Amino acid sequence: MIPPAGAGTDLERACLGQPVSRTPVWFMRQAGRALPEYRAARGTGSILSAIADAPLAAELTLQPVRRYGVDAAILFSDIVVPVHAIGFGVDIEPGRGPVMAQPFRSAADLSRLRPLEPETDVPYVAETVRLVARELAGTGVALIGFAGAPFTVASYLVEGGPSRTFAKVKSLMHADPGLWAALMDRLTAMAVASLRAQIEAGAQAVQLFDSWAGSLSPAEYARFVLPATQAVFAGIADLGVPTIVFGVGTGELLGLMGTAGSHVVGVDWRVPLDEARRRIGAGHAVQGNLDPALCTAPWSVVEQATREVLASAAANGSGSGHIFNLGHGVPPEADIAILGAVADLVHAESARE
Repeated sequence: MIPPAGAGTDLERACLGQPVSRTPVWFMRQAGRALPEYRAARGTGSILSAIADAPLAAELTLQPVRRYGVDAAILFSDIVVPVHAIGFGVDIEPGRGPVMAQPFRSAADLSRLRPLEPETDVPYVAETVRLVARELAGTGVALIGFAGAPFTVASYLVEGGPSRTFAKVKSLMHADPGLWAALMDRLTAMAVASLRAQIEAGAQAVQLFDSWAGSLSPAEYARFVLPATQAVFAGIADLGVPTIVFGVGTGELLGLMGTAGSHVVGVDWRVPLDEARRRIGAGHAVQGNLDPALCTAPWSVVEQATREVLASAAANGSGSGHIFNLGHGVPPEADIAILGAVADLVHAESARE
């Protein structure tokens, strides 16, 4: 086994491009409806209520670690928790996602986005982190905290809920760039405050979910979104933890995302990892990128696809700096036995002598 360079888990070292004992693996949305133990523990109550129950949220965070043998737990929470906590008027509808009672429409709505004070607004988040960190101490499994990127959170606030076209948010950014910049500033500060609180409570790495950035052109992303994303990473840089940025459908944005200030760029299933490395540029690790739709396919199909992801990540001698993941989240109908087998295969195929 290759001796690790510096302290930390394989996940942390992979984020920094350092030697690892094996390629670390975790799955976005690994805690969720695919797990029978999740459904039993969660019951039918509100997801926001579950997030606010620190012992329950900690249990839900840890369940996939026990089930799949992954190298990281990701905090059980949601990207709209901060805006919900400050009273903007957010709910999460089952089967639909975040919805706003009164969407963001004008400068007057900026007053509804006061600064987040984590110790008083969301104390349960830090408590969940502490509980999970205590449980994982000494296991080699990392705890990942996260926040919603300013653009993706703004897309929910402005659209009023999930969108296919993002017409309202694009109209706002182009028609009133001053108001858009003010909205980005509020949401950037909120993301920084949330991430700092999670890190200070024990998160060993953090991911910024810019899930809907792929709806933007490169010019739109560079002008209206990238500065805020850079500001989030700059706002936590002094805390010294590995950072990841991820979006869906961002193949044309990967080069720009490589300038956002994160250590790792997540890649969805549409771009092979060797090509993604070329677009992102040197000095970054990559995360991904098995197609989540394959989580329902026969094992022979998934086995081949998993090996292809590993080979693509290692092409041209670039085997280090890879975190294996799906190209997006675990679907509710996923075969959980398949996911466990994927984790086992990644570990077996990538073990370093």
